[in-house]
Amino acid sequence: MKNLYNALMLKKLLIEKELGVKYIEPLKEFEEEQVSLPNTIEGLREITLNCHLCELSKTRQNVVFGEGNTNAELMFVGEGPGANEDTTGKPFVGRAGELLTKMIENVLHIPRESVYIANIVKCRPPQNRAPNPKEALTCRPYLIKQIELVKPKLIVALGATAYHYLSNDDTPISKIRGHLLEQKDYTIIPTYHPSYLLRNPSAKKEAFEDMLKVKSFLGL
Repeated sequence: MKNLYNALMLKKLLIEKELGVKYIEPLKEFEEEQVSLPNTIEGLREITLNCHLCELSKTRQNVVFGEGNTNAELMFVGEGPGANEDTTGKPFVGRAGELLTKMIENVLHIPRESVYIANIVKCRPPQNRAPNPKEALTCRPYLIKQIELVKPKLIVALGATAYHYLSNDDTPISKIRGHLLEQKDYTIIPTYHPSYLLRNPSAKKEAFEDMLKVKSFLGL
């Protein structure tokens, strides 16, 4: 939450500057504990759709907030929106999204609509690059609040970036994938990102094994 606090305080100072204020007293009234996010998904969506706290907001077409069952036991978290997602405002709608849907429906045998899907960052990084630490850490409070509101039992971290910013662990995805890692309120299982699987079809077998672990963990 500290990064969100700092960004909001900076935004307030810039607004003061634009209004012609040359000096103000230290922002004692703007205390960190006053910076809180809405306790409903719709309220959180509204504040996210109007976010301009990092550089990604300058190049996006749409904020990709996330979608799915807001009471889901299973949540998927990816890296960030791509071109198709930026255009539609929906997560995982391109070729990678089609593969993710097949993983959910053909392996877990549940509808895609029964899970919740989100990303580390809500806006598309240019040229589909990985989000940098400043972007990811500024956006992370939104994701953490989503997780808090959805209350999933299991989160599938899709790829190294998602796993790193969910766990603060830099272990390579090839070594950590398929491991069930208990957190305070939920469990994480890292696996390969669907985009990686499209480029490396031989890794689909391992991803399939990971999905079987998901199925077993949730008793599907």
